[in-house]
Amino acid sequence: MKTPPLVGPHLSPFHGEPYLTGGFPGAMERFAVKRGLIKSMGGNAGLAKLAEGYFDNIHVDDDGAFTGSFGLLVKVEGSYDSSGKLAVDVEQLKGADLAAFLDSENGREQAMESRKRWSGFLDEATGYNAKQRGDKAKEDAKKLSKAKSAIKMAHKSIEMMKNVDEATVKKAHQLIEALEATMEKGELPTETQVKKLNDLF
Repeated sequence: MKTPPLVGPHLSPFHGEPYLTGGFPGAMERFAVKRGLIKSMGGNAGLAKLAEGYFDNIHVDDDGAFTGSFGLLVKVEGSYDSSGKLAVDVEQLKGADLAAFLDSENGREQAMESRKRWSGFLDEATGYNAKQRGDKAKEDAKKLSKAKSAIKMAHKSIEMMKNVDEATVKKAHQLIEALEATMEKGELPTETQVKKLNDLF
């Protein structure tokens, strides 16, 4: 997982001057989307249309996912996934390439514009502002932590409790496999899934 999406900038020095480089995820990330927004936007077709207002060179694949770029964002790929979240994969300039970009004519302005466009796109594509996205990410992290804790406790209970019957152990392994499969897909386990596992012991 899954690492929660970055929210807000951090400072990184370039030639002794601070430069805002944060706000872009480093790999595939998923953002919560306000209820009803995907439908009102028209799904991935609407998302691609929205992206045209923020990024250049928009291309849409057979699955409806768009790919584009702008400034220091070498590639922005996005779509609404089956769980109702915004899934995005971003590649940005790094190291010497980033330094050269910043030193080029209007490089810093283009970099700041890249961040501004990325943030604006997320606002519209999710229906949440940066603070709300941060709050949602924290909620997701708590849910993920509870699921992992339930799995850990189940394994410990199976190991420590001598009176656990075979049917319960088999059920526990089935629930654990289901939870792990859900998390491997980058999705959050439901509270019901976690509760079923906790209630076994």
